[in-house]
Amino acid sequence: MIRGRLLNSEIISVLAAMGHTDQLVIADAGLPIPAAVKRIDLALEKGLPSFDATLALIASNMVMEKVILAEEIKENNPEVLKKIKEILNDKKIEIEFVSHEYFKKLSSSSKAIVRTGECTPYANIILQSGVNFEGE
Repeated sequence: MIRGRLLNSEIISVLAAMGHTDQLVIADAGLPIPAAVKRIDLALEKGLPSFDATLALIASNMVMEKVILAEEIKENNPEVLKKIKEILNDKKIEIEFVSHEYFKKLSSSSKAIVRTGECTPYANIILQSGVNFEGE
């Protein structure tokens, strides 16, 4: 048995198998999930689990070098953008913004998409794996 707060075996398995530059998506309840991508559906009801709680827990268990967000989040969901920046605050992670349409295309090559119960616009993030050479 592993030690830590993250209990979801599917997420743990995906994280353990990720290599440098592999990507994992954390999504709101509405993001389309391509049939070829592993779906890890955590959604229980509107708002549960929340996007930010899911991101905080996964981010604390993952080495990341970059995240990708939809440009539209800046104008349409500044509250979630602020929470994302707070969660990533102590990490040296590049934040890239792309169009929502391009975000959906990028998500089709991710290792998995974790669907939350979040029901606010553009609450989606691609986490790009870094390398753990420093023994984090």
